[in-house]
Amino acid sequence: MKTIQDINFEGKKALIRVDFNVPLDDDFNITDATRIQAAKPTIIKILEDGGAVILMSHLGRPKGAEEKFSLQHIVGKVSEIIGVEVKFAANCVGEIAEKAASELQMGEVLLLENLRFHDEEKSGDVEFSKQLSKLGDVYVNDAFGTAHRAHASTTVVAQFFPQNKCFGNLLAQEILSLKKILEEGEKPVLAILGGAKVSSKITVIENILDKVDHLIIGGGMSFTFIKAQGGSIGDSICEDDKQELALDILKQAEAKGVQVHIPVDVIAADAFSNDANTQICDINSIPDGWQGLDAGPKSRELFNSVVLVSKTILWNGPLGVFELENFAGGTIALGNSIAEATKNGTFSLVGGGDSVAAVKQFGFADKVSYVSTGGGAMLESLEGKTLPGIEAILK
Repeated sequence: MKTIQDINFEGKKALIRVDFNVPLDDDFNITDATRIQAAKPTIIKILEDGGAVILMSHLGRPKGAEEKFSLQHIVGKVSEIIGVEVKFAANCVGEIAEKAASELQMGEVLLLENLRFHDEEKSGDVEFSKQLSKLGDVYVNDAFGTAHRAHASTTVVAQFFPQNKCFGNLLAQEILSLKKILEEGEKPVLAILGGAKVSSKITVIENILDKVDHLIIGGGMSFTFIKAQGGSIGDSICEDDKQELALDILKQAEAKGVQVHIPVDVIAADAFSNDANTQICDINSIPDGWQGLDAGPKSRELFNSVVLVSKTILWNGPLGVFELENFAGGTIALGNSIAEATKNGTFSLVGGGDSVAAVKQFGFADKVSYVSTGGGAMLESLEGKTLPGIEAILK
């Protein structure tokens, strides 16, 4: 696996695909700069070698060149984080981009305009990719969040750098962290899958059953398993058409010797609201008119005991409606358990939108081994798929 550590960038212009698809408020202020900070080590390494950096990214889902999605809005913040004044090109291809790239001096950084202002980016157009390739001497992919897309800048452009392409620090770390879970995990290996729907995690579950010793199923999707086994779940969320599948997953797990842990009690509410009345219920007997919105105290103890005996942990998805303060306790308790296990030497990887949001919100980001930046890409990796953005560098 070729990374930027294998290349000396002295005198070279690195064309880097980064993921600067960051959230902006109404005044175009960045509300979470994690993705920019994550790309910093790659950029600094190239600059310290004596190279120059050309950054390309998308932002949002523009329909054509919409000013509100211009990367011009983030130039100041990128400059502040990197510690170098970043130049800006008002296009990512053509005369404007080529002139800006050719005038770029070693030690300087250039940010190109939003790739998705051109439809050719998403369609993976070869001619558009070739135009991008003219801008740099080496192609670096450091955008795990878009590595599952066969877009021009994430995949197709790599073919124009047959000998001069590599992974950035961030993408290399993502690949190695996933490898630790899926191939090299010290046993016992635990996967924690939460969130609302079984349907969104089916292929993940089926792929990881051969690789884990314990599987915790939490959050809304646990009710589909409970109902399938004959439990009464009141008004809790449930995918009725996935009950057979839930039973089949339990059978597969048993056949493979995987211990499955499902909540035994819940914090139930009489409305989906932070102000609702609540009670603690056995998960198999939630009264009509009530819905389970968080893992209960016995479930938290059960999950804690499983976490603390595990040597490798993957966490994807919260245990409750953590956005509502009164139903965040289960997710916070799980975060504390994983933090304690990590402190004792366990490797812990957190990935997937909601669990990453929870980890940041409750201050666990520095207490786990690795927090993945790629939601969809992370899930597709866990499903056992080879991501096109990764394959393009390995070819």
